[in-house]
Amino acid sequence: MKKLGWVIGSILFFAVAGFIAFRMMDYNYGYTPQSDKLVSYNPNNRSSYDLWGEHITDKQAAELLKTEEGRKKLSAKNGAVKIDKELLELGRKTFYEETFGNEVFLTDIMGIIDGPFTIGKVTKAIASLKGKGTSNLQVELANDIKIGNKSYKKGEKIDTGIDVVKGTYVPMGMPVSVSDGRVRVGISCAACHATVDPISKKVVEGAPNNDFNLGLLLALATNSSAYFTHANTQNLKQFIMDMDRTITNSEGKVERLPHPEKLEKAVDDIFAKWPRGNFDSTIDLVSNPAQIPDSFTLKDHPYGWSGFAAAGPFKGLAAFSNNVHAQNADSLSQSELSKDLFGVDKEVYLGTILQNAANPKFRYEPALKEKPSEFFRDVDPTPDAVGINQIVEPPQFPKISFVAPDGVIVSSPKHKFNEQNNGVAAWQNTIQPPKPNGEFDQNTVSAGRKVFERANCMSCHAGDALTNNKVISVNKIGTEATRAKSFKKTEKIFGESALYSPDTPIPLPKNPTILKVPTDKLDPEQIMLAFARGNSPGGYKVPSLIGLYWTAPYLHDGGVSVGPDLEKEIGVPGTLLSGKLPNPANSLKALVDGELRKKVVETNKSSKDLQQVHVTGEGHEFWVDETTGFTEQEQNVLIKYLLSLSSINDKGE
Repeated sequence: MKKLGWVIGSILFFAVAGFIAFRMMDYNYGYTPQSDKLVSYNPNNRSSYDLWGEHITDKQAAELLKTEEGRKKLSAKNGAVKIDKELLELGRKTFYEETFGNEVFLTDIMGIIDGPFTIGKVTKAIASLKGKGTSNLQVELANDIKIGNKSYKKGEKIDTGIDVVKGTYVPMGMPVSVSDGRVRVGISCAACHATVDPISKKVVEGAPNNDFNLGLLLALATNSSAYFTHANTQNLKQFIMDMDRTITNSEGKVERLPHPEKLEKAVDDIFAKWPRGNFDSTIDLVSNPAQIPDSFTLKDHPYGWSGFAAAGPFKGLAAFSNNVHAQNADSLSQSELSKDLFGVDKEVYLGTILQNAANPKFRYEPALKEKPSEFFRDVDPTPDAVGINQIVEPPQFPKISFVAPDGVIVSSPKHKFNEQNNGVAAWQNTIQPPKPNGEFDQNTVSAGRKVFERANCMSCHAGDALTNNKVISVNKIGTEATRAKSFKKTEKIFGESALYSPDTPIPLPKNPTILKVPTDKLDPEQIMLAFARGNSPGGYKVPSLIGLYWTAPYLHDGGVSVGPDLEKEIGVPGTLLSGKLPNPANSLKALVDGELRKKVVETNKSSKDLQQVHVTGEGHEFWVDETTGFTEQEQNVLIKYLLSLSSINDKGE
């Protein structure tokens, strides 16, 4: 039956991709791998309840449920989320298949498959694999294009980093749909936060897709400027050329829109510079992409590069899971905050995003002499919510909060409020990384652990998950600083942290139950660092070390990258920019060896492209080498120990 299912799924995908047969009917297909398609599937037994980040164990829940007071504590009306089989199954399905409607933004507005990168060419590339699978789908371009100083030719194959699992004929994490006669491609969590093992061609759940060429794919879209807030576009006025491209802004004044072609070229040029496996998830008008994070999340709070997701369900993990769909897959959702965040009037913001939309239905023309917001209201598939995705405005909207740093919460109709985010968070906390490839002698690993302790790595990397769950000032950690300040402008638009109760149906009923989320236990100094408030320079969180074998390159910018050849494959230019995957052992060596790191940083800084997108590999200068009294043998056993870490001693606490 499984083989029959793959055959049917493949036929349907090819039919959609080829624009035949199913073009006149509604259809959608997303792929969730069965257990035989996984490198490993041995989840921990995380269950029971979550109450605003506090994990209630099965034993504790059993006692609480004996009393009326205890049952109230564990009720949804008190904010409790029950972690059961149904929620975990929803979470996994959401992780692989749910787009929250972002295929409309990506396809109709951004035009991700309307340029040289087409669904037909993707289909051809997958067919050529003949079921063998790949961790890097190579796709022919449908036409010529010039991005910055580089020309791409029709028929040229590009590395996409798109994963196809062995024995399947669909791209993982990229659901395909057809409606109103138009083929659309969306993106789910799995496109970035799961990967295909290059050896077995099976799925490593939770591992970052470290060669996903997102920057180039975005640059190939016909309306990349819909994403202009992720590029170096601090001043839109530099792109104004036409005196007649005018709109009436929110204050009734006349303003000009930037020239679409000029803005598009500038945004494309920046996106194409992003290293593979990196993505800029912040909207601060500065392009500073960070390495795609892993989803080995248990006890790795606070979440996000700066620890900004620290409150609410699952210690902030639900808020972090919400981030990519609420903001990064729908820039229209930030229109109510555009003046505060970007200094751009709402009407100018909407007009800039929509003026070059791929689908004429969504394309705003200034000559229409109507406000962009009025035009958008008439074409918006979700008119009852800000933006275009399946979004709910939380109680404090349009202000943001610790539990909604994006201002909005994704939730699909017929689900409960925040249910899918809670499910993804609960399920991610069950993922344990597979054991690394190769043999790891226990004596060597034990010796490496002793070096780890003697080098005082445990001053930060302590506990079950080898993290102290703290945010460290960028001045102390010394890594590239721009991203640590990404949330600085949000301080003036912060509101009280509140959510609707988790049993609230979507669409929202009248007078839904509103719950104040407890944030009194958050450390004010940590919040200052996470959001770069006041005079704080901002900071970066101390990550868990579990699963390091699967998460190279290292540091938040992914700049510590070394290939199998220690002499030639140095830095991002010698690895990811050259189409080569980083080697975990050699990249870890560069993390702890001062001389090798110096070469890595120098190589990174020699690239003008990397300078423009703030990828350096600097910082975290805690050496375990001869300068600190360690031999090369001790350094090697330390690296072996670090690569062996693949499970958390979780007692359900």
